[in-house]
Amino acid sequence: MARALKQLLARTEITQTRAFVAASDSVATFRILHLPIASAPRDVDAAIARELAFDPQRMATRWLDLAVGENQPRVVYAAAWDRALVKNVTEAVRLAGVEPVVVELKSASVARAVPAPACVVVDLSSDPAEIILIDENVPQVWHSFTLKDPVADASGAVLGAPLRSVLRFYRRQTNGDFGRGTPVFISSEQSLPGQTLTELSQLTGQPVLLMPVPPRVPPNVRHSTFLTCLGLLMRRSS
Repeated sequence: MARALKQLLARTEITQTRAFVAASDSVATFRILHLPIASAPRDVDAAIARELAFDPQRMATRWLDLAVGENQPRVVYAAAWDRALVKNVTEAVRLAGVEPVVVELKSASVARAVPAPACVVVDLSSDPAEIILIDENVPQVWHSFTLKDPVADASGAVLGAPLRSVLRFYRRQTNGDFGRGTPVFISSEQSLPGQTLTELSQLTGQPVLLMPVPPRVPPNVRHSTFLTCLGLLMRRSS
């Protein structure tokens, strides 16, 4: 991986020595925790241990507050990742000649780039395909699935099954609090027939659209292909 990355950097004449890295959600897991406002850090750690069953010898964890308001629950984003897998990623980047100063999950980068505070992203440009449900600008659910046929041949029924599963799961978690008008964005390097989008909308009860160009992104940029990278750039500029 380092050799391939080094060749790519050389071809693009990139001279930066610092790297922002997005890692696949398959190397980690995350939860959004709602805790009493008076929760101390040890209470947060205990809640993470309950919610994320993990081996502390193999896994690392980190959490951050998303919201702490007066008379409001404390909302915490918690992630646990496989130390060895993430170390492999960072070592590959270092061997390519750049220093990884930030490593975050792909879902977090995508959530930063999408043009809606609540939506579902169906990323058909990755293998396996991925579904990322975003609510209040925060990734809430990540799910991957395999397409047996080419993307252009994927029917609404094939895409609808995993998408409905994700929607049902999140609505159970939030007592149905995810609106029917919330858009589903399809991110794909290959175009899907309009009929497939219509069928998928009918199956899920959600509006289904091709991923629109994110704000401040030139229209000539292949935004579906580079959606994760755009999210990393937005982190850098924020």
